Amino acid sequence: MGETIIIDTPDGSFGAYVAKPVSPKAPAIVVIQEIFGVNAVMRAITDDFAREGYLAICPDLFWRIEPGIDITDQSEAEWKRAFELFNAFDVEAGVKDIDATIDHIRADPACSGKVGTVGFCLGGLLAFLTAARTDADASVAYYGVGIEKYTAEADKLAQPLLLHIAEEDQFVPKAAQQLILSALKNHPQIEIHTYPGRDHAFARRGGEHYHAADAAAAQERTLAFFKKAL
Repeated sequence: MGETIIIDTPDGSFGAYVAKPVSPKAPAIVVIQEIFGVNAVMRAITDDFAREGYLAICPDLFWRIEPGIDITDQSEAEWKRAFELFNAFDVEAGVKDIDATIDHIRADPACSGKVGTVGFCLGGLLAFLTAARTDADASVAYYGVGIEKYTAEADKLAQPLLLHIAEEDQFVPKAAQQLILSALKNHPQIEIHTYPGRDHAFARRGGEHYHAADAAAAQERTLAFFKKAL
């Protein structure tokens, strides 16, 4: 459905997967990857947003380590590689690359000017930081890992942010969840939904912890949020 384009920045160039809606002009959504790169799951999510009427783009945020990472969560070797990439990843540079992606897609003649972001796992943390540090018009974070370390950045939030938290997330322990909830639950720009019994990546189709009903509920909330904000 989509195509790969190149985004040029002062630091270098990187690829991004783009899926276009039927409408000639639409709001854009930047889809922020998990630790497996711009893989089939991320491309499918990008395609889904295009089907919902958005100009969707998923940048390759691992390009500084190795361009074109496209692995799955289906083997031990791929998980090992994914965590190597996660540990080597520069979060600050990643936010810069997302910011460049926002600027690029906002300048596209097919974009209405409004740009949202949605991230999963590592991308959930990056969506939170993007909300705080860029001019994105709205952001959604699915089970973001490490948000508890950055909650003070919510003071900079000027646009709406939606958080999906899995209550049994093995990568976001209960103590971290409490820090996030206590710091952010009363913020005027933030909407939070928690999912009892759900583990990390409950919305990753084909994943071990995929839960169809809660993934659908989270998607419905995400689409309603973007419809209102964008």
